[in-house]
Amino acid sequence: MNGFDVQNTDKGDKNMYSIHFYENNTYVLNQALRIIPTVDENVRIKGRNGKVVNVQEMGDNTYFVFVEFEKIVVKNKTAPNDLKRKKR
Repeated sequence: MNGFDVQNTDKGDKNMYSIHFYENNTYVLNQALRIIPTVDENVRIKGRNGKVVNVQEMGDNTYFVFVEFEKIVVKNKTAPNDLKRKKR
């Protein structure tokens, strides 16, 4: 189930929670989920891997989840000297 652990829910619980994902106070995603993410849990959002840093309950069924994503590594970075050599 999307890698989320069950927190305070029974097998018969059909409640949906509004989960708002944030990175550095920047809105990333809003999902309606049956399971609330827990702290230190690995998540994958929009193709990016991250870890849950904090979970705040804002209302009855609303939760703010703060995520820290892994840094994106640029693999195909060429040196300026190489660009001059390739042009003919």
